[in-house]
Amino acid sequence: MSGTAPDLAPASERITQSPPGSSSESAPVARPDDGARVTALSGGTGGADALAPLVDTVMDALARGARRRGGPIAPGRPGDVAAAVGEVFGGPAAVTGAEALDRLTELLAHGSADPADASCAAHLHCPPLAIAVAADLAVSALNPSQDSWDQAPAATALESLLLQELAALVGYDPERAAGVLTSGGTESNLMGLMLARDRVLGAASGWQIELTGVPGTGAGAGTGPAPRPRILASAAAHFSVQRAAALLGLGEDAVLSVPVDRQLRMDTEALAAVLDSCAERGELPVAIVATAGTTDTGSIDPLRACAALAAEHGAWLHVDAAYGGGALLSDRLAPLLDGLGLADSVSLDWHKLGWQPAAAGVFLVRRSETYASLARRAVYLNPADDEEAGYPSLLGLSLRTTRRADAFKIAVTLRTLGREGLGRLVDACRELAVSGARAVAYQPRLELHSEPVLTAFLFRYLPERPTDPANAPTDTVESADTTNASAGYEARCDAVNAALRRRLLREGSAVVGRTELPGEGPGRVRLKLTLLNPHTTAAEVERLLGAVVAAGRAEEKGEAG
Repeated sequence: MSGTAPDLAPASERITQSPPGSSSESAPVARPDDGARVTALSGGTGGADALAPLVDTVMDALARGARRRGGPIAPGRPGDVAAAVGEVFGGPAAVTGAEALDRLTELLAHGSADPADASCAAHLHCPPLAIAVAADLAVSALNPSQDSWDQAPAATALESLLLQELAALVGYDPERAAGVLTSGGTESNLMGLMLARDRVLGAASGWQIELTGVPGTGAGAGTGPAPRPRILASAAAHFSVQRAAALLGLGEDAVLSVPVDRQLRMDTEALAAVLDSCAERGELPVAIVATAGTTDTGSIDPLRACAALAAEHGAWLHVDAAYGGGALLSDRLAPLLDGLGLADSVSLDWHKLGWQPAAAGVFLVRRSETYASLARRAVYLNPADDEEAGYPSLLGLSLRTTRRADAFKIAVTLRTLGREGLGRLVDACRELAVSGARAVAYQPRLELHSEPVLTAFLFRYLPERPTDPANAPTDTVESADTTNASAGYEARCDAVNAALRRRLLREGSAVVGRTELPGEGPGRVRLKLTLLNPHTTAAEVERLLGAVVAAGRAEEKGEAG
């Protein structure tokens, strides 16, 4: 699972000493007097020659740090990590000069959670493909910026072509769609809701929202009073929906939570009821946010039903497919996203089920004309006469100005593996999740919440009960004592599951996720495995679940002690 735990020697020893068999003694290490080497640039005709020995230094330091870590995460508590970093970076013996690259890289590798380790399975934190990382190095070396053509001629053309390809994958007409690379789902969701606000609230109020701001309820300089805007999202939607509402001047209270079923899918009957209640109160449903791949269960809202209700009520449909969009790569899983092409806007994240180094977010709209409120003209970046002369600009497609060429690594990956090759990786992770859920079902001390939809599932450890429920009375009316005992057991389940996860982190043996089901009261804490490493085996997942059980038993013994 995690291998032999690394020692807890002082940070200075851990960084400067090499483990047996290490090649670091013979590896070239830059010295403070290598002034020309450390001030060299990565671009120009000599850039590659300057970069090559430094990349060698990084590779060697990464290997040493990973060997020293020896597992998914280094053992210890947060204070231990902070002390080790402080000693090397800011203490009396802090690293300085040209040696900083070597020592700080080893420190970073030693002190990082490694999503490539089979026992690191907590979050939507993928192990990036080596080919994507190599492509990203080229972008870092050349440093193109996507805010004007003259800073990134090839990258500008490549991003435009890539987005057309991704638009077609989503189900959009690539000639009518538009989009941009983003920092991730949070930025993409903000953009979708900004355009929804500008289009829907603007039409209802007669205001040009991006210029005049959000009108107050019952007031405004447009054609009539502005109704109170509402955004509807499921109880399992990403928290960035509320954050976006706050940033857009609508307020977090503008977001109405729609109930979900046991698998955390939006209940469309409840959605219809909430929309009807908005109409009765004279409120304006600006947007419906459907989730295609919730962070906890990977559940996908009924997209076609959401699209029909959005059209009926004049609302913008934004689909947060940051996680579930990866299903588009798989012939087997793509049907789960039926109806995605009906959305007005979509979020995708290739740094989840796309195996790209962050950031690799994508935002797409079905009709390019709906992008109008984001259009910007900056005479030093995209003067009108340049565009008229055929020099294109991506400035008006993004919330950012300086923006790195994140499309390049995705383009290289797509052309290297193709959709079919990436689809096989998606299918492997899905099969791994199904196998893991089956293993949970065979463990008497574990309880599965629901079958996996994509590559994640929720479960929990079950401590021993004070009495066997099979021997409890079966009266139809539960006594107060029984109710209290049940609530007490559920609270204990919550505490033990939360504690066993922290135990695994302290030991350095596993990184397991933790979440809570929607609702009230005890018994909602669940553990989570998010399986994004296609090279992990079913046996390794079973060993990880065994480690969870062992940690749970250890916590129970600690309680008894």
